Amino acid sequence: MSAATDLPAAPTRWRIFARGKGAIAGAAILVVLLLLALAGSVVAPFDPDKVGAGATMAMPGGTHWMGTDELGRDVFSRILIGIKVSLLVGLGAAAVSTGLGVVVGGVAGFSGGLIDDALMRITEVFQVIPRFFLAVLLVAFFGASIVNIIAAIAILSWPEVARIVRAEFLSLRSRQFVDAARVAGASVGTLIFVEILPNALGPVVVNATLQVGQAMLLEAGLSYLGLGDPSQISLGLMLHQAQQIMRAAWWTTAFPGAMIFLAVLSLNLVGDGLNDVLNPRSRGR
Repeated sequence: MSAATDLPAAPTRWRIFARGKGAIAGAAILVVLLLLALAGSVVAPFDPDKVGAGATMAMPGGTHWMGTDELGRDVFSRILIGIKVSLLVGLGAAAVSTGLGVVVGGVAGFSGGLIDDALMRITEVFQVIPRFFLAVLLVAFFGASIVNIIAAIAILSWPEVARIVRAEFLSLRSRQFVDAARVAGASVGTLIFVEILPNALGPVVVNATLQVGQAMLLEAGLSYLGLGDPSQISLGLMLHQAQQIMRAAWWTTAFPGAMIFLAVLSLNLVGDGLNDVLNPRSRGR
C-alpha cells in the first residue's frame, strides 16, 4: 500500500546523478579514498609505526613519496592507515546518529501531541549546546578511544536527523496511502516502518553523506587538540603530532590536511548529486 514514490527508475536515477560533473568527481575521489582505506595496510610501503624508516624530516620524493616526520616515519604509509581510521569514525558516527535521529524523529512525527513536544524539547537542548565544546567534555571525561569518539560525535549529531525525519513524517502520516493502510488494520510498526519510513528516507540519505564529512572534521579537531585515540593513527592525530614541526616540515601537515579536505569535499559533492536524484524540486532548478 505504499505510495508511488517520486523517484525515477534506476537507469534514470543514474543519468540524473551522472549529469552533475561535481557529483561524478566526488564519487571518483571517494571511491579512491575507500580503496586506499581498505588496502592501506597491504600497499603501505613501510610500517607506519616504524621509527627510522627514513632520514628524519626527509622531504617528499624518491623512496618516501610524502616525506618523513620527526621520527623518520613514512608519512605516506601513515596516511594510508589514517584514512581508514578517519573514515571509520565518520561512517560509524553518521550511522549511529542517523539511526537515533530516525527513531526519535519518526516517533515524534508519527505520534504528535505531547510526545512530539517532549521529544522536540529534548532535541532543542542538544542543538543549543556548542557541539565541539560538548564533544571535548565527553571525550575528556570518558576517555579518548575510537568508540568513545564515535559515540560522542553521534550523540551530538542526531538532532538534525530527528528534525528532518519528523518533518517528513508530519507530511506523510496524513497521506491517503497511510490512511488506507490504517483502515486495513495495519499495526503502528507497519505504518511507521513499511508505509512512511521508506518514503521519508530521501533527505535522510543525503544528510547522512554530509554527516560523515562533519564527523571526520570533528574527529580531526579533537585529535588536533590531543583528544584523539593515541593508539590509532588518524589524519587528525597526524596533524596533532606534527604541530611542533609544521614550519620545518610542511609536508607532515599538508598531506594529512589535504586528505581530510578531499574526503569532506567528495562527500559533499556526492551529497549534492544524491539530492538531485532524491529531491524532485532540486531537479527542476
